[in-house]
Amino acid sequence: MVTTHNLGFPRIGANRELKFALESYWKGQSSRDELKAAGAQLRARHWKDQARLDFVPVGDFAFYDQVLDMSFTLGNLPERVRGFHGDALDNAFRVARGRSAHGAEDHHACRGGVAAGEMTKWFDTNYHYIVPEFDAHTQFSLDPSRLIEQLAQARAAGVNAKPVIIGPVTYLWLGKSKDGSDKLALLPRLLPVYAALLDYFTAQGVEWVQIDEPALVTELDAKWREAFVTAYDALSARRVRLLLATYFGQLQDNLELTCKLPVDGLHIDAINARDEVAQAAAQLPDTAVLSVGAINGRNIWKTDLNAALQWLEPLHRTLGDRLWIAPSCSLLHVPVDLNSEQKLDAEIRSWLAFALQKLDELTVLAGALNNGRASVADALDANAAAIESRRVSPRVHKPAVKAAIARIDTALGQRASAYAQRAEKQAALFDLPAYPTTTIGSFPQTNEIRHARSAFKRGALDQSGYHAAMEREIARAVKEQEALGLDVLVHGEAERNDMVEYFGEQLDGYAFSQFGWVQSYGSRCVKPPILFGDISRPKAMTVEWTRYAQSQTSKPMKGMLTGPVTILNWSFVRDDQPRSVSCHQLALAIRDEVLDLEKAGVRIIQIDEAALREGLPLRRSQWNTYLQWAVESFRIAANGVKDETQIHTHMCYSEFNDIIASIADMDADVITIETSRSDMELLDAFDHFNYPNQIGPGVYDIHSPNIPSEEHIVNLMQKAAERIPAERLWVNPDCGLKTRAWEEVIPALTNMVAAARTLRQRPASRDR
Repeated sequence: MVTTHNLGFPRIGANRELKFALESYWKGQSSRDELKAAGAQLRARHWKDQARLDFVPVGDFAFYDQVLDMSFTLGNLPERVRGFHGDALDNAFRVARGRSAHGAEDHHACRGGVAAGEMTKWFDTNYHYIVPEFDAHTQFSLDPSRLIEQLAQARAAGVNAKPVIIGPVTYLWLGKSKDGSDKLALLPRLLPVYAALLDYFTAQGVEWVQIDEPALVTELDAKWREAFVTAYDALSARRVRLLLATYFGQLQDNLELTCKLPVDGLHIDAINARDEVAQAAAQLPDTAVLSVGAINGRNIWKTDLNAALQWLEPLHRTLGDRLWIAPSCSLLHVPVDLNSEQKLDAEIRSWLAFALQKLDELTVLAGALNNGRASVADALDANAAAIESRRVSPRVHKPAVKAAIARIDTALGQRASAYAQRAEKQAALFDLPAYPTTTIGSFPQTNEIRHARSAFKRGALDQSGYHAAMEREIARAVKEQEALGLDVLVHGEAERNDMVEYFGEQLDGYAFSQFGWVQSYGSRCVKPPILFGDISRPKAMTVEWTRYAQSQTSKPMKGMLTGPVTILNWSFVRDDQPRSVSCHQLALAIRDEVLDLEKAGVRIIQIDEAALREGLPLRRSQWNTYLQWAVESFRIAANGVKDETQIHTHMCYSEFNDIIASIADMDADVITIETSRSDMELLDAFDHFNYPNQIGPGVYDIHSPNIPSEEHIVNLMQKAAERIPAERLWVNPDCGLKTRAWEEVIPALTNMVAAARTLRQRPASRDR
């Protein structure tokens, strides 16, 4: 009989219950016990939802981040929080966001907050994890309390628990050495802690432990490959069974190595590595199970179950009871329940599967494999009808859009003049001071904004009333910026629910859920739009709001757009054509918007590409193909304007140093990037690469409630000026301000503007 299991479940809740519980606690409006009770209720509900499976994951739940939880389990706390008293959960929040709840900050050292841990993307997803911190002296010690609590709760609920932990090599691979020492030198210190953890599971009567090693789908040098051998040889004396889980990509040159590791089972992502399934089945020992990720855990399209059975059935005949099936990865990356979507277009809804529906699909596959297709014939027939409906739908395929794509040529991506000539014209037009100040685009989404949007959506506020409410908020944002003394203003994006969803709602080819929330980090959730068909722009999307904002000030006003690559990477993307084709369609739509903004007199236009880096394939050998079409898409969107029109772009919370040449190829006049959490570390690339255009290194960490001081900002900018000439530096936050409150934003930006004025009085940086 085939065994069913799951690698992880969305923890935020179908109605974002965890988000609201977290934010209530952080504001001091609820107690720590109430927060923990909310977490326990969510775990219990999610285990019940997965009860149909043979094994249910336990330990995949986190109040903030699973990597941060692993750091605490391993006793790897940053030194700056080791001396804090009180609950470990508050310490975790201090690492994650700089502080915990108002009532929890009873330790004198944290009254002003601590430095939040660095945050970056989890492989090639839009989920952000807190980067583990190491140095040459790092020691580890086991703290299994989190897992003890969750395993006990699962046992009491009658759950057949499969604990989930991050493997030792991937944990080191994910982290960052703060003193330049070799992370792998820590492996001998780390392995005894893992051995003790596995002994704990044995003592608890656990049968299987899922140990995640997704680093195996990346390119590893000889040292890292040998680390896997060392690690699993050291853990081979365990008495609990290990299912080693890989996902997000192919094993390729690591396949033979992985199949030889002394583990009891291997999980392969068959969505990305389908061709490796048969190879793994042939190479694994006869006693090892092979878990096949046959359901896409990262996208929301229904699985073609009949097609999946075509290749699963022969595999089942070969492996028998050694075959396990599961989603390709944790379901953390998809919404919880499609049944909540009562307003979604019925035809499009019939093409989709959220987390619970993916488990339904898994159950159908298991039924067909264990008892024959006839036992689930109705489910298979319904699935086949939905797959065919989507394949032939005229709503998906539009000849006019395909014709426009066919007309794309290299000229679309070229500015009329080189950067040096453009910069002279722009400097003369804008006459900005040294270290010009600006923000990234959004300002706080106040209760007034949310209430107006909610009333408008439910019909309690008409179009004119909503329009007037948004204009009031835009006028407020402009007035506040003028009072602060910012040099280049933004309209604040009051009318935008999300930087991707807002544009998707106005493009043909997109559909939208009501409750399709996915965790991005901590309590931050996004609702990715569903890109189901060929994309086109029926009308202008931002011109009216930007024109109104410009009418409120004589200072330059930026037009704010989301770039084609980010819209693509932060959507649930169609899987029936290459991503490059969908991106080019988006590029043409954004290009039309850019040209309309320019016609309306907007002379500074920001096209955010926050997700450019996260779309990179996990293997460097595949980067060039992606970067070629991604950079080309940005240039198509941005480069139809006159020399005097200044194009900005923004990127955040990713490692950019290894693609800096491609970022330069985008040829934006100004780029703003996140550098505050990494202490300007991202600018190390400029020690060896002479970036030609202007750059704004973020100096205000907007993901933390901590307010940066003027001195701190000056120090950061002085570090930047050691690498970039001062005349090409801007001063700005590291991301948009929609998640912060005005009472945090005003003092932070006041300090930022003061820092810029101080910098203008100091000697210029060295020439480069």
